[in-house]
Amino acid sequence: MNIVADAMTVIKAEKGQTIIQEGKDGDDMFVVEKGTFRCTKLFKGDFTPKFLKNFEPGDAFGELALLYNAP
Repeated sequence: MNIVADAMTVIKAEKGQTIIQEGKDGDDMFVVEKGTFRCTKLFKGDFTPKFLKNFEPGDAFGELALLYNAP
């Protein structure tokens, strides 16, 4: 059996930078190596995004789009 995997690429994010946005194509999974990433969501009818979660080192996000082949 052969297993093929892509290497992980390091992305240096700047404070306030958007990494992924709901509704956009999801073709990457991200793993937090260091730092904290704030997750927010803009709900219908709201004017400001609501805080959902802080992602800490070891946390991953973006995987659901890959698993379900969806935005």
